[in-house]
Amino acid sequence: MKTWRTRDTPDTDRTASYADMFAALGAEPRLRILRLLLAAHPEGMVVGEIQDELGIAASTLSHHLEKLKNEDLIAVRRESTFLRYTANTTALEELLGFLYAECCTRNKAIKPAKITQICKQEKDKYGD
Repeated sequence: MKTWRTRDTPDTDRTASYADMFAALGAEPRLRILRLLLAAHPEGMVVGEIQDELGIAASTLSHHLEKLKNEDLIAVRRESTFLRYTANTTALEELLGFLYAECCTRNKAIKPAKITQICKQEKDKYGD
């Protein structure tokens, strides 16, 4: 049996941040919001558009958007009286890179070709 140890490195803080990001994505409405914003990338969407598309009550949507924003998974900018939200693809790339480095490069738990195959199947499935 292998014993895993964590080291006290600067990566520890980053790992905690990734855990918070995953926790934010762990709620089904937030994952739906992020997927929608990724589909609307790079323009993003205003709150009313998100609400219309997903059918989430305004106060609930506001809560979920705030959580995603606090974890740096989405960005917001004011346009006159509207708030436009966009997916933070840089943060998502970093988060996916973190997983990829662990599962596909360091210990090769998953072959990289499997990941790209899964991504292609999902893309074909949804017609993206």
